[in-house]
This record gives sequence, structure tokens and C-alpha cells, in this order.
Amino acid sequence: MKQVVTIVFVVTTLLTCTLSASGDRLLVDMTLVHSAGALGAYCLDGSLPAYHIHRGFGAGSSNWLLQFEGGGWCNDIESCAKRALTRRGSTRLMNKLETFSGILSNNASCNPDFYNWNRVKLRYCDGGSFAGDSKFDKTLLLYFRGQRIWQAIIEDLLPKGLGSANKALLSGCSAGGLASYLHCNNFSGYLPDTTAVKCLGDAGFFMDSPDISMIHTQRTIFQQLVTLQGIENNLDENCKNSISDPKLCIFPQYLLKHITPPLFILNSAYDVYQFHHILVPPSADPDGHWNRCKLNPSACSPEQISLLHAFRVDMLTAVKSFLLDSTRGDVFINSCFAHCQSESQDTWFALDSPLLLNETIAESVGDWYFNRNVSKKVDCRYPCDTTCHNLIGAT
Repeated sequence: MKQVVTIVFVVTTLLTCTLSASGDRLLVDMTLVHSAGALGAYCLDGSLPAYHIHRGFGAGSSNWLLQFEGGGWCNDIESCAKRALTRRGSTRLMNKLETFSGILSNNASCNPDFYNWNRVKLRYCDGGSFAGDSKFDKTLLLYFRGQRIWQAIIEDLLPKGLGSANKALLSGCSAGGLASYLHCNNFSGYLPDTTAVKCLGDAGFFMDSPDISMIHTQRTIFQQLVTLQGIENNLDENCKNSISDPKLCIFPQYLLKHITPPLFILNSAYDVYQFHHILVPPSADPDGHWNRCKLNPSACSPEQISLLHAFRVDMLTAVKSFLLDSTRGDVFINSCFAHCQSESQDTWFALDSPLLLNETIAESVGDWYFNRNVSKKVDCRYPCDTTCHNLIGAT
């Protein structure tokens, strides 16, 4: 397929987030969903789910942005039991104050399009991308109730103004980015037909691709996850009817064509998590031949770089039809060794943020949401992009 597909009509220069402005941290208190127990909506350890909300103001007071927190998954009882004893499985162990930055910032110079919206961060404590509906109660008690947590939080927010929203954006990062794909259709169903509903997946386009030993490691992990947490019933029916293994509808590449609201795909073609866990998981590299490459892309051999380029092609092939259909949404796929770029101020909108065609991620997302431009941006392959923040050591 062609390397770059881009449609850009107008570029508006906006104030870039200043260092002094981005240094003023916005800390937002936690809100427990006390009504969640009536729905059986519990974190892994049985604690109540929670979110953080910072109210909108002015012209944005009737607009809502919901951001799913990320943080991986647990796909067996052992890993879920360990997770239940951490902040990833219990709101009792989470920080009660959460920093809002990037797409959640309330500073117009740091988040020019969404700064005055009602902005909500949904805390992640179920280990199943807010999609499970099961329970394990044999040797110990674990709740896999992500779907109910999602429902409980939405039902808590609807009377607080979400139910009469003018505009709404469902977003998320990593496992939360996957959740934004999984819940996009459902989200629109909660809101009036008059609400402009759109969805953004940041670093959530996890690929169903073989690893370097030609084993589908991530497929196995997701199949185990779907089975353990009772996710299959909550996957899109149209997708499940179109594929031989319905469990695979947890992968965005199979779900994509069934998502109805407008969608923005924000991802790196060299996503660090996918590099380290899908393309080169530890099980496929027991002798550590990729260790230096994983820490520093300049240390990768030509053969390793070729495999990374091939993984990039796999991702672009998976989104090809979406790229070519201008009515379905936009993309920002860069070639940075990064993972999650919307919540961090330095990658979202700052003086040295990653750029594609001289636009930041924040500008591209804003142009898409407000229909200012149609812009499908796909980067050239590594190492051509000098604006990248190559956070290659991150997993």
C-alpha cells in the first residue's frame, strides 16, 4: 500500500503549551461510585469503582470527554490475584488525586480544543479493558466486572450532565484505548441522538500478528482473557457473526469496520508495548538477542529493523480500508518508539511535540473532532521522523 495518505486543507497556528503553563499540575480528586454495588460492579478485589472529574466551563460546559485509564490485563487466576493486591486491581490502593495533563488539561495553551470540557478519567481496576462480566469464587474471590463498572460509571455521570451533552468524546490509552474501541458503539447508545459522539483510541490498536518465532502470542493472551473474564458476550455481535473465532473481536483490526461513530486512530507504528510484547515477547527471545535493540533503536541490527518495518506494514494493512474511507474517521500513525501520546503533555501539545505535516497530535485530533480538516496522517518509516520522543525503554 502507499506509504503516506494525507488530506489537509487548513492549518491554524495555535498557542503552544508553555513550559510554565505545563508545570502547573492540575490534581483532581477521586469520586467513588457508591451505587455500583447494586449493579455488582466491583474491582478485582471487591472495592468500588471510581473516576476523577474536572468540570467544564464557558462554551465547553455542555461537552464531555471520558478517558479510560490503561494498564495491561490479567488473563489467568494467578496474575489477576496478584493484580488485585495492587492499584491496578483495587481503588483502595490507588492515589486519590490524579494529574490531568495532555488531553485532560484545563489550560487553553496546553489543550486548545478540550480544555473547558467536562473531563473524566475512568480508573482501571478490572484487568479486562472494562469488558468482562464474570467472577471467580473458588480458592479466592475475584471480580471480573469491567462491563458493569463501565455501566455504573456512565449511569453515575448521566444525571450530572452527560445525559444532555452537546458533544462527547470517548477516549483512552493502551488497555484503555482498547476499551474505547470496544465501547464506542455502546457509548453512543447512552446519549441522545442530538449528541455529537466520537471516539479516540490512543495506543489501543493491538495487533493480531505473529511474533518473531511465528507464534500468535497476543492472540493466545487475548483468547485466555476473553474466556476468563467472560468478555465474549460483550463483544460486538456483528463482528462475532463475521469471524470464525468470535473471541478475536477483541482485536480492533477485526472490530474496526463495525464501529459506527466517527473514530480517530492514534498509534505509533513502532508502538513500544507491541514491540516488546507482541512482536518480540520474552517467550520468543529467551536468549535476549533483542535486549539491546529494545533499549535503543540505534542498536538494532539491519535484520531486526527489517522485522520492525514489517510489523509497521502489518498495522498499515490492517487500517487500509479505514484510511481510504474519508467518511469514517482520521488517523495519526507516527513512527516513534512510544506508547500512549494523548495524556502526556510533551507528546500531546508542547513546543517539541511529535509532528506530522507540521501538526501536533492535539491539532490533528481537534481538526478531526470539529470537522475543520480531514487529515489522515501516516508517517514515513523509522528513522525518518526527527520530532519523535523515542521512549523505547518504556513497556
